[in-house]
Amino acid sequence: MSLEVKVPAVGESITEVTIAQWLKKDGDRVEMDEVIAELESDKATFELPAEAAGILRIVAQEGDTIEVGATICRIEQNGEAGGAPAAPAAKQEAAAPTAAAAPAAQESAPAAAQGSGETKEMRVPTVGESITEVTIASWLKNDGDHVEMDEVIAELESDKATFELPAEAAGTLQIVAQQGDTVEIGGLLCRIVQGAGAGAAKPAAQPRAPAAQAAQPAAAAPSGAQTYASGTPSPAAGKILSEKGINAADVQGTGRDGRITKEDAMGAQKAAPKPAAAAPAAKQETAAAAPAATGERNQRREKMSSLRKTVARRLVQVKNETAMLTTFNEVDMKPIMDIRAKYKDKFKEKHEVGLGFMSFFTKACTVALQEWPAVNAMIDGNDIVFNDFCDVSIAVSSPKGLVVPIIRNAESLTLDGIEKEVIRLAKKARDGKLSIEEMSGGTFTITNGGVFGSMMSTPIINAPQSAILGMHNIVQRPVAVNGQVEIRPMMYLALSYDHRIIDGRESVSFLVRVKELLEDPMRLLLGV
Repeated sequence: MSLEVKVPAVGESITEVTIAQWLKKDGDRVEMDEVIAELESDKATFELPAEAAGILRIVAQEGDTIEVGATICRIEQNGEAGGAPAAPAAKQEAAAPTAAAAPAAQESAPAAAQGSGETKEMRVPTVGESITEVTIASWLKNDGDHVEMDEVIAELESDKATFELPAEAAGTLQIVAQQGDTVEIGGLLCRIVQGAGAGAAKPAAQPRAPAAQAAQPAAAAPSGAQTYASGTPSPAAGKILSEKGINAADVQGTGRDGRITKEDAMGAQKAAPKPAAAAPAAKQETAAAAPAATGERNQRREKMSSLRKTVARRLVQVKNETAMLTTFNEVDMKPIMDIRAKYKDKFKEKHEVGLGFMSFFTKACTVALQEWPAVNAMIDGNDIVFNDFCDVSIAVSSPKGLVVPIIRNAESLTLDGIEKEVIRLAKKARDGKLSIEEMSGGTFTITNGGVFGSMMSTPIINAPQSAILGMHNIVQRPVAVNGQVEIRPMMYLALSYDHRIIDGRESVSFLVRVKELLEDPMRLLLGV
């Protein structure tokens, strides 16, 4: 019985995921609830457990983006590793010309099986719906070697990826398809005489070797080596180089024996054009008519990540579907900077965490949000949903893009509690370990472009929320204080809000309240 494993629903707004990594190989045996893959959405990376025990048959490959509910793999329950259905007799003969040409080899295999155990036939596994054949890149074991269960014995290549072939049983390896051969899915690759040691199988294999060699063309043995000589591209690399119009001789290979891998091809750049004298006459006239370009003019194309595509779609959606407006103010950061300078060492000694600006801003926003609840609300159809709690989203730049983890019930946390949450969430974001729950929900967002040097910006609302506060860099500027001009550390604040439910009075009053609390931090401690 075969069980189809589909992409699970991982969040209301998530419609597709990308396969980040397969932790098990096609044909491997998996146990119930064993983690078999890591999936990646625009919000988080999460694990995919096996829904039953059996043999894994991979359908979607690493890097593929598939919709929620689509089949990602199948699990053959109550099966044994390598239990792929046998190909038709005609395909078997076509996939194994060596066996057809060497009767002595065919006769020796049953003899070995009778003497030492059952013979396991290993065939090309299904590696993707659109892949019909693979090329044997290299055999990592020699004919007659003893192999262990799940030991990698060969590397196979398709037009999309290179993957490893694990042994489906322990025993003596009998190679059928040679290095460099292209074999159809289901075609015979090798046999494993189970239970036989390397020494026991070699005497049986020796008599067949001369007959097999005589039956093969004289150039058959070295042909594999010639095909994969230094500078030769893999099938996938060759396709990429062809699309780019790049000669393989101009690319330095980093693969086994100097072969050009898919990654080499993707990073290859087209060589500089030859002098105009070598071009055809028509092209010379065109070049003469236009001024010659100087310097490098290379281009590179990269596939947009799932995270980047989703962020782009959502930002455009917010701009089109909300009446977004931004109001500005500025805050004198000297009072907060004085408190930090005075108490930061004692604060860290007691709470084992530094005293940063984010805790002050988060605390000030939670106070202002409770006084102006519309800023903490959101639209749901024809209703406005008001929240009595403050789940503050903190925008964090991660290696994969912008993510927005949430500090739950921030209104009830102290300054040290907020700092600890910010550090915990930021670390998980950088490591790509944030869960869907840690990024779902949120009633208000704070983003700090000041860490990158931004002086002023108009942040875009994080839907379905209705407002976002933008922090910026701190700049020493002359300001009037009690009738005197003084140099103060000033920061611009920007509040972008949805004008459909937040009026100008509420947005401006909210921002003024945040400014008051930050310029007189004792209000935060006293609750006034």
